[in-house]
Amino acid sequence: MAQDEEANEHTQLLDPRVAELNGHRRRSRLGDDVRPGDASSIISSHLSKDEQALGQTAIGERLPYNDYTTIDWLHDLIKDSYRYRTIRSKRSLKGRFLAWWDACQGWIAAAMIGVFTAIVAFLVDIAEATVSDYKLGYCSSNILKNRESCCTGKSPFVGTMDDIGENCTAWKFWSDNYWGQFGIYVSFALLFGIIAGAVTVTTKANLPAAKQRDQVGNDVGGDVPVTGKAMYMAAGSGIPEIKTILSGFVIPHFLDFKVLFVKAVGSTFAVATGMCLGKEGPFVHISTCAGYLVARLFPKYRDNGRKMREMLSVACSAGLSVAFGAPIGGVLFSYEEISTYFPRKVLWRSFLCSLIAAVVLKALNPTGTGKLVLFETNYGVNYEPEHYLVFILLGIVGGLFGGIFCKANFLWSKTFRKYSLIKNHPVLELALVVLATALLQYPNPVTRDAGDVIIKNLLVDCRHPSGSWICEQEAQEYKGRYYGWLFYGTIVKLLLTIITFGCKVPSGIIIPALDAGALFGRLVGQAIPNISPGIFAMVGASAFLAGVSRMTVSLAVIMFELTGEVDYIAPFMIAILVSKWVADALSSEGVYDLAQTVLGHPFLDAEHALAIVRDEGVLVEELIPPQRTMREITVDVGSECKVSKALLASKLGQLKSRGLMDAGLVLVDGQGMLHGYLAEGELDFAIHEEGVLNDDEPVDLLQGPLSAFVDRTPLTICAKAPMEYAVEMFGKLGLRHLIVIEEGTGKVVGVIIKKRLVLYLEGLHH
Repeated sequence: MAQDEEANEHTQLLDPRVAELNGHRRRSRLGDDVRPGDASSIISSHLSKDEQALGQTAIGERLPYNDYTTIDWLHDLIKDSYRYRTIRSKRSLKGRFLAWWDACQGWIAAAMIGVFTAIVAFLVDIAEATVSDYKLGYCSSNILKNRESCCTGKSPFVGTMDDIGENCTAWKFWSDNYWGQFGIYVSFALLFGIIAGAVTVTTKANLPAAKQRDQVGNDVGGDVPVTGKAMYMAAGSGIPEIKTILSGFVIPHFLDFKVLFVKAVGSTFAVATGMCLGKEGPFVHISTCAGYLVARLFPKYRDNGRKMREMLSVACSAGLSVAFGAPIGGVLFSYEEISTYFPRKVLWRSFLCSLIAAVVLKALNPTGTGKLVLFETNYGVNYEPEHYLVFILLGIVGGLFGGIFCKANFLWSKTFRKYSLIKNHPVLELALVVLATALLQYPNPVTRDAGDVIIKNLLVDCRHPSGSWICEQEAQEYKGRYYGWLFYGTIVKLLLTIITFGCKVPSGIIIPALDAGALFGRLVGQAIPNISPGIFAMVGASAFLAGVSRMTVSLAVIMFELTGEVDYIAPFMIAILVSKWVADALSSEGVYDLAQTVLGHPFLDAEHALAIVRDEGVLVEELIPPQRTMREITVDVGSECKVSKALLASKLGQLKSRGLMDAGLVLVDGQGMLHGYLAEGELDFAIHEEGVLNDDEPVDLLQGPLSAFVDRTPLTICAKAPMEYAVEMFGKLGLRHLIVIEEGTGKVVGVIIKKRLVLYLEGLHH
């Protein structure tokens, strides 16, 4: 029984061996010249002045957060308040200047992030357009030019590649033979895919793995240490990881410059393959990396996890702004889909950051149009009341598409990608997907081009059909073959997107979903007289993306910013709402939520968690650890609040044996009354750092050097309180730990750490 209790205490996030390694890596060895007992200078060398000031208060100091732990939102709030009051207390001219500079730093950082993101996006857009066109041919006048710049005055977005080839003598196809073109197309696609996969795997890192659990919720394997999982930092869209970080968890090195560089290069070649993926999701990761790198230039953000996450939320908005030329949609996307903490000052700075990014990108003009709107349309025809039924139909089908995709992609990730051959050789999987994509999409003239070109073609208004292959097909009397290509394209997009999303390359889901919706909408529009089919392609695109991502308000704004069709906001809203309702009925979680489950990242969504515990009606006492665990993490400090270093070292070893890097020791007296909380990270530092504690002297937790780390005012909750209380406190306050006390007596009976709550909620959900 004791063994089962101990097994249940292994966190699903951290291998004890990794914890110990990270602890030693985090410490700095000071050498033999350190005088024993000079503890205050040693501690000061590891802490900022703000942290040292907090050591004189009841909340205690904090060391830098270790890998994959949670930040302490409340502590960082108080820390920033100390910093603010210190600056404001200076009445001199220099003090006033520092106060002004402090107030401006957030706005300056937001503007710098916008500029940085726009420059990276410009380079990626230009490089991707050029590299992608190499699958078809080259520019004889300048091989570094893409088709659009090579054929002056002739946009590649109008018509198919055959039309451009006939009207542009400077552009040369690799072969005049269909099968020759086909073979070269497939060869270049495979080459680009291998390059994208090869650069992506350079960001591989070993992170803590989720411990396997059986059907009744017990950990499988007993005391066997959990094994680390491999994570490719630059793979995927990065949005699930960013959501995890913004909710308060730490994923080390995920926002480093190396990841930004690899993400940009990988996105260029991945999109150039023609696979069912886009660069819009990776742009969000790139902008967040830019936000992290810029914010680190300011100590105000570098030294405070809460403030850093505010700036990361600001940076997210720039990603969608440069991806679609949708600055307002980018702000709403960060608020609706990414951030869990979004106060008004973050909203205002996001607005500036998104604006600056859009303005700079427009000035750089990567598309050559000089316009911010990416897929500008002007149908000049209004919809009638009977068309609302068609918009509802598109919403229903979009919801079905989204629900099927989410379930199928989740099953594909849980089955096919678990085979050792695929799991251990991600580039092989990528090559297979690229080959399948090229073979299935090239024969179809509608899906042969890149994803953004496909949707641009499908939104065309055939009142001005010059050079458009789609309009030529719709002008013919017999359209059976054309209808077949549209239907075939919709099905192929669904199947290929299912097997593509999750490959180990930078990839997003937005463009493939828009393509599939536009294909189906254009097909439906053929049956509607006296109105442009492009209208239904536009609305269908929004419906399919809503079904996949479950975005609502931000998506409606993004769509009218994408197309410039403000008159069609109502159809967008109808299709998006219907699609979300239908998709939710099939699968309660969107693609990003399911991706978080597949990747095994911890994440606490307070609203979703409340819906789970509401159905259960459980109390906080369900989260109380087993008695053996409580004995090991509780320290009786006695009347003088003094304990031996050996006892603390023994307790620390017991914490590490379970890998509980977010845990700590609860300090109680003989009656079990709470006296404070000492986190593991700070205890680890004090035990192992030379000169902080003496082996032959009792450790004074009230007056000694370790007292600066003790939180004497931890938040508590009654064991008989509804579970909703705990969920709200962790979700809204951003707690790392919560002390559970007994009803009536106030004695300590348990401790809840954030990852324990997340694990419990996952057990209820599944």
